[in-house]
Amino acid sequence: MNSIGFGIIGCGMISQLHADALKEVEGAELRGIYDPVPGRAEDFAQKKGGTPYHDINVLLSDPAIEAVCICTPSGTHAELAVQVACAGKHVVVEKPMAITLGQLKQVENACNENHVKFCCISQLRFTRDYRLIREAVAEGKLGKLVCGDVYMKYYREPSYYAGSSWRGTLAMDGGGALMNQGIHGVDLLQSIMGPVKSVFARSRTLLHNIEAEDTLSAVLEYENGALGVIQATTSVCPGYSRKLEINGTQGSITLTEDRITSWDLADAPEHLAHPVESGIRTAGDPSALDAACHAAQLSDMVQAIRTDRSPLVDQKEGKKAVEIILAIYRSAQTGKPVELNDL
Repeated sequence: MNSIGFGIIGCGMISQLHADALKEVEGAELRGIYDPVPGRAEDFAQKKGGTPYHDINVLLSDPAIEAVCICTPSGTHAELAVQVACAGKHVVVEKPMAITLGQLKQVENACNENHVKFCCISQLRFTRDYRLIREAVAEGKLGKLVCGDVYMKYYREPSYYAGSSWRGTLAMDGGGALMNQGIHGVDLLQSIMGPVKSVFARSRTLLHNIEAEDTLSAVLEYENGALGVIQATTSVCPGYSRKLEINGTQGSITLTEDRITSWDLADAPEHLAHPVESGIRTAGDPSALDAACHAAQLSDMVQAIRTDRSPLVDQKEGKKAVEIILAIYRSAQTGKPVELNDL
């Protein structure tokens, strides 16, 4: 079969990861690069391949490009996703897929009306240990679920925000530590524990000179009756690995970044007898990323296009974490619990 041609919009840090990941995906080829800043697409293409485009509309009208990765600031994701979908191209968008409820609906409608595939990057769902946890919960091995928590106590140097015109802003980042860094943990948590019924939150900006929060704590009630905690910060020095804890009446499991670090159940997977430390180091360094998980998700997207099925993290899945985060923000703003159904 011919390779599926991909374009990339945006030439920042995360776009390099997409380019590296596409090289590892069988049946995918990077063919086009666009960035509104003159010269950036050319520089990117020299390093990573693909053809630089000076006009986004020319890239979107090129029949050799069938899918487009959106790697721009969060506040632009929805508008670009709609534009890409309306051009008849399949959409891959970095998290979050949108930053408001209205935008979520616009993206969904555009993809459905133009019959294109949509994939929101949630690369940690493609790790082996996450899948093992989800299977264990689905099979009832933990018994009745009691608690589902995620603790993401990260650190970002002041320069991380000071050197950016959009990070930490409500208009372009959609929030702070929770929407930008914490969304991955929220996504994993809800995909394992099931729908969230209500949230109650407090947020503060305790360290960084930013508009949004750098420290947040929330209490969750799940529809299955379990309770949970979400903590998300970029203010805790030196930063610690994200921990996901799932507790039930018959056992518990802890996931530290992408590796299971405790399995208090019978019949532990063989590889846990010789644990390997996670290679993810983004607790203190946002650039410490590996392309393998992105490659796995982009491979799923390629197969979805070829077989005409929905990607694993489509628009319906991609919006769930955003809805939970928006409910948490509303609770933090009002000082009151928020029911997800009230959104």
